Amino acid sequence: MVHIRGMTGADIDAVAAVRVRGWQSAYAGIVPQPYLDAMSAEEDAARRREYFARSDGRAENLVAVDGTGVIGWASHGPYRGEDARTGNGELYAIYVRPELIGTGAGRALMDAVLERAAERGFTRLRLWVLEKNARARRFYERAGFTPDGVEQDEDYYGTALAEVRYVRDLT
Repeated sequence: MVHIRGMTGADIDAVAAVRVRGWQSAYAGIVPQPYLDAMSAEEDAARRREYFARSDGRAENLVAVDGTGVIGWASHGPYRGEDARTGNGELYAIYVRPELIGTGAGRALMDAVLERAAERGFTRLRLWVLEKNARARRFYERAGFTPDGVEQDEDYYGTALAEVRYVRDLT
């Protein structure tokens, strides 16, 4: 049984491992392999400890846990784009352990994010996804998100990759 709760400092190492493994699995063949190979759960955990220590509470981090520990992580908060003051929220990240994709853990995290974002007063939730990440795009579309026509390029190890913005109304 998957349980969703707020992330604590004690979860940082597990969240970093989920995030790095998630990246290396989800973006294989999309993001340059040297970028993925250079990722380190230990370095990610160190960065996460810094973020966690200076958090102003704007971002909310949730974890999915089961009998084995942390199996997923999601982060959301105010939209960081050009119209950040309009009440738009943003799903910054969502990952589950790669071997647990398709088990409902990601869906449980997404449902919790949508509920919490609405409770926080966001009327719309946005997210960015790599254009070539078909699995993630299907996941977001099943959760009610649709592309809104806005795209941008993001640099990964000297390679520009297209990102597509998705949106879902929360009202």
